[in-house]
Amino acid sequence: MKITIVAGARPNFIKIAPIIKAIEKKQSEGATLSFRLVHTGQHYDKNLSDTFFEELNIPHPNANLEVKSGSQAQQTAAIMIAFEQELLENPCDLVLVVGDVNSTMACTIVAKKLNVKVTHVEAGIRSGDMTMPEEINRIVTDSITDYFFTTSTLAGENLLKYGAEPSAIHFVGNVMIDTLYQNLNRISSPYFWNEYQLESGNYIILTLHRPSNVDEENSLIDLLKGIDKMVGDKKVIFPIHPRTKAILGEQNLELKNIITVEPQGYLNFMYLIKNSFAVITDSGGISEETTVLGIPCFTLRTTTERPETIEIGTNHLIGTSITNLEKVFGEFLQNGQRKAGIPELWDGKASERIIDILLSKM
Repeated sequence: MKITIVAGARPNFIKIAPIIKAIEKKQSEGATLSFRLVHTGQHYDKNLSDTFFEELNIPHPNANLEVKSGSQAQQTAAIMIAFEQELLENPCDLVLVVGDVNSTMACTIVAKKLNVKVTHVEAGIRSGDMTMPEEINRIVTDSITDYFFTTSTLAGENLLKYGAEPSAIHFVGNVMIDTLYQNLNRISSPYFWNEYQLESGNYIILTLHRPSNVDEENSLIDLLKGIDKMVGDKKVIFPIHPRTKAILGEQNLELKNIITVEPQGYLNFMYLIKNSFAVITDSGGISEETTVLGIPCFTLRTTTERPETIEIGTNHLIGTSITNLEKVFGEFLQNGQRKAGIPELWDGKASERIIDILLSKM
């Protein structure tokens, strides 16, 4: 079986790393299995892409389509044009896509129009928010995928509602957590750890990048000032996303507690998460890792495609209001973290299950 694995953005790299390891393990056991890694270039900042290949020991991509940025339509079209040529020149039996970025949807469409089977890792998750480009990517991808690998039973139920064949749905667990477990003994403190006198539990991690939080400059400033005031004597480490940085420009907001740093590589960022007091974010993926690590997470969104991180894990869905955040965070400070656990099959073996199932379909 020849598999083309597609990666396009930071979360993709974290998800493909354990899948490649699982393939290499099967190859060492004599399985007739090969892969070609295609990087679409959707994220091209070194701190958002190249670093992850280096840190997670992912092989150098066989091809980089170098599509870079643009509007949703421009980027999707560029990926489709480049990936079509890639597949024509390098035929395969299966295209494997992960997550919900533009590369996921675009490469799925191209593969299916060339009559190549597609498997979607992290299939079936839904936020119900059609203003999110990722939600559209998920729905389109899952509408034409051949094999679905899910992180939860709820994701499988979502797929059934959309008409997926039950036999094509496989609940395998979470490959993000595979990567976390495989690298916990390798995480390390960032260079600024001592400079800012960071210690386990004396700081909060903040990440912001979603349009609902960062696109309107005054609202973003109000949010940052509110968080700065809310955290008391805790430092706030803010790895600033290029999108957020561009909107803030060179303004001096005179924030007392928030310390802005550049985007972090995986090993440094997981060290920061693991040793933090809490996390405030508008990311979906981070809430998965905080759940496994037992770190309280406050998600600045009105919807989530990962409800298990709230029902079972440490995540709190806040909305985008600083008032709501202050209320829920205040209750947390007063009452402590609620009892939480780890979702079913988030055990570090999802990638092995995926490759075993794919081999069974050869």
